[in-house]
Amino acid sequence: MATFQDHMFSLILDVDNATSVNETAAPVKFKPTTEGRAVAYSALLIMAVLPIIYGSFCSVDHLKKQKKKHKESGEMPETLSKSDAMWFPVIASFTLGGLYLVIKIFSQEYVNYLLSIYFFFLGIFALTRLVCRITDRTPSFLMKRVNYHLLFTKKEPKDTRPEAIIDFKYSTLDILAFILSALFGVWYVYKKHWIANNIFGIAFACSGIEFLSLNRIMNGCILLGGLFFYDVFWVFYTDVMVTVAQSFDAPIKLMFPQDLLENGFYGKHHAMLGLGDIVVPGIFIALLLRYDVSLKKRGYTYFYTSLIAYFLGLVLTVFIMTVFNHAQPALLYLVPACILSPLSVAFLKGDLKTMFKYEDHKEDIKPVENKKAKKVN
Repeated sequence: MATFQDHMFSLILDVDNATSVNETAAPVKFKPTTEGRAVAYSALLIMAVLPIIYGSFCSVDHLKKQKKKHKESGEMPETLSKSDAMWFPVIASFTLGGLYLVIKIFSQEYVNYLLSIYFFFLGIFALTRLVCRITDRTPSFLMKRVNYHLLFTKKEPKDTRPEAIIDFKYSTLDILAFILSALFGVWYVYKKHWIANNIFGIAFACSGIEFLSLNRIMNGCILLGGLFFYDVFWVFYTDVMVTVAQSFDAPIKLMFPQDLLENGFYGKHHAMLGLGDIVVPGIFIALLLRYDVSLKKRGYTYFYTSLIAYFLGLVLTVFIMTVFNHAQPALLYLVPACILSPLSVAFLKGDLKTMFKYEDHKEDIKPVENKKAKKVN
């Protein structure tokens, strides 16, 4: 039986494929004020950086859990191999093209209705996990916690130990987090407010950065390099990406009203940033943090270097988009910034060789022999 963590990993793969179609986009007719534009893009920059910081440090804990689980059960960790990294831009292109055809063939209203239902359930699970991490740190004197353990086993006559079909641990705080997330999901489905959209989007981004593992620096360079050309082609040479980004009403992009100062929280003219522009560079930055941790040195040199480079890359994206008044492929600026900056620092510090040798998990790792099966035989 798949665990909640396995379901979350599948969720993130789906979200990451979907969010690859969104880019930073400028309104076509509405002309925002300088102040309104500054507020909107400043908010987007903050909302882009925070999930990367949070998800990166969570990925360190997730790596420790994966290694512990492998030692105990022999379960193979989920990582993106070199082959996965090479094929990802191709798969993303087919996905993007398919979404574009759906828009042209079917009614956009019905498509968005189905997407709302789909992301309603995915968003609840992603947000529940995010809230649970917060409630886990709540002092016991503020909120009483009661722990539960749901265990359903199957045992054959020859088995020495029963097989766990359902093994789920939760607490009263987890139940409360799920109820709050469900109520929040109902608000999103009925109102489609940009705040609800952003909270779901941030939850998706945090989960994606935490669970998606590139395993090696080379795999990250291949993935980001492929998506660099993917982004440039679909934005500059076709209208496909911008059309899809502006047509689908789903929490696969962060939004902030540029007319907030005039119309408050009910502003309708939004600046947008696709989750793919957060998750894709984010999983590479998270890998660099795990590499920093492996060095066992004081400070996180490569993590902070790449994070600052990512932030400056976003600033450059916004600047270019504002000057030319045209949607920009954010990865055109983010990929060189995120790759070249840490590699340059590694070259100067003499860490380049060890950086490319680093692996979260050895690629030739073998499954641990199943002790239960050995006893039965």
